[in-house]
Amino acid sequence: MTKPILLSTPHMGDREQQFVTEAFETNWIAPIGPHVDAFEREFCQKVGSSHATAVTSGTAALHLALQLVGVGAGDEVFCSSLTFSASANPIVYLGAKPVFIDSDRTSWNMDPQLLQAALAQRAAVGKLPKAVILVHLYGQSADIDPILTACQEYGVAVIEDAAEALGATYKGRSPGTFGTIGIFSFNGNKIITTSGGGMLVSEDASLTSKAKFLATQARDPAPHYQHSEIGYNYRLSNVLAGIGRGQLMVLNDRVAARRRNCEVYQQALGHLPGIQFMPEAPWGSATRWLTCLTIDPTAFGVDREHVRLALAEAQIEARPVWKPLHLQPIFAQYDRFGGEVAEDLFDRGLCLPSGSNLSDEDLACVIDEFVKCARG
Repeated sequence: MTKPILLSTPHMGDREQQFVTEAFETNWIAPIGPHVDAFEREFCQKVGSSHATAVTSGTAALHLALQLVGVGAGDEVFCSSLTFSASANPIVYLGAKPVFIDSDRTSWNMDPQLLQAALAQRAAVGKLPKAVILVHLYGQSADIDPILTACQEYGVAVIEDAAEALGATYKGRSPGTFGTIGIFSFNGNKIITTSGGGMLVSEDASLTSKAKFLATQARDPAPHYQHSEIGYNYRLSNVLAGIGRGQLMVLNDRVAARRRNCEVYQQALGHLPGIQFMPEAPWGSATRWLTCLTIDPTAFGVDREHVRLALAEAQIEARPVWKPLHLQPIFAQYDRFGGEVAEDLFDRGLCLPSGSNLSDEDLACVIDEFVKCARG
C-alpha cells in the first residue's frame, strides 16, 4: 500500500479557494466580515433554522449554549454518555455537574425512557437538571420527540449537540433545530469542515444575539473598550467562514458519498457471522458520518481489538466506538443512569474509514483486510 487509509479526512470542493481568495483580496481577515454573515445566513437556510452564530468550534458553541440557558456552578446537566468528551467538558467549565444517560440500541443515542425515569427521580428529590445535552451520534438523530416532551414536562432546556449530524434528518427536519439551542461542528474530520469552527443555532434571536456578544469578548456598546460581563474570543474568522460557505455547497454530495461507503461495507461484510452495523433508526436519515459496526467475538472468531490492530498493520485507520463518558477517569465521580448499553457498544464497536473522498480501491482494501480477520 502506498498511502494510509485514514478514518475521515477533509474533502475540499471547487469554491472554497475562491471565497478564501476573496477574503484576502478585500483584506477581511479578522473574525468578522461578509463571509461570516453569509455563512450564518446560508447555514440557517440549509438546516431550517432562523438564527445562527458562527464560532471557533463546536465546543465553544456548546459552552455558550449552556451559559445562555443559565447553567452555573452547582447545577446538574444531563448528557448522553456515549459521545466524545467535548460534549460534557463545557458543563465542567461552568462549575456544573454532568449526569450521564445511557443509550438505546435503536439509534445508539440517549434512551428516552431512561431520560424520563431520570427526570422523574430528580424531580422527586427537588434536584432537576438545568439542561439536557442531547447528542446525535455518528451522524444519526436521537429520538427527539419523546425527549423534548419529557423535558418540557419538567421545564428543562434541551441543547442539541449535532456536531456529528449535519445533513441528517429527524422526521424530515434537521437535528439541531428542535431544542432551545443546537450546535454543530466543522472540525477537520466532520462531513464539512472550516478547518476548525462551529455554529450555534436557535429560533430565539435574543439567544444568538447574546451568543455573538459573548463570543466577541462581551464588549459593551461604547466608543472605548468597556466590559460588564466576562466574554470569550470565540468568533469564527472571515477566512474560515469562506471555506465553510464552499463546503456547505457540497454538503448533499458529501452525505451521499458517506452513505454509499456504508452501503458498500454492509454488502461486503454484513453477511459475516457476528457482524452488526449501527442501525439506521426509522425516524430519519443518517449521514453515516462514520460507518460503525459491532463484532461478536464468539461468532466472528476474534474481537474488535484484533480487527483494529490488523487494519492498523495494513495502514488502515479504524477506531473503537466512543468510550462512554461515565467510564472516563475525568468524569468518574459523577452520577449516571444506566450505562450497560454504551459499555457494550464500546467493547464491541468499531468505526471504519468513512471519508467522502475514499476511492473504490480504498474501500476494497479495507474490506479485504477485514475479511482476512474472519474465522475460516
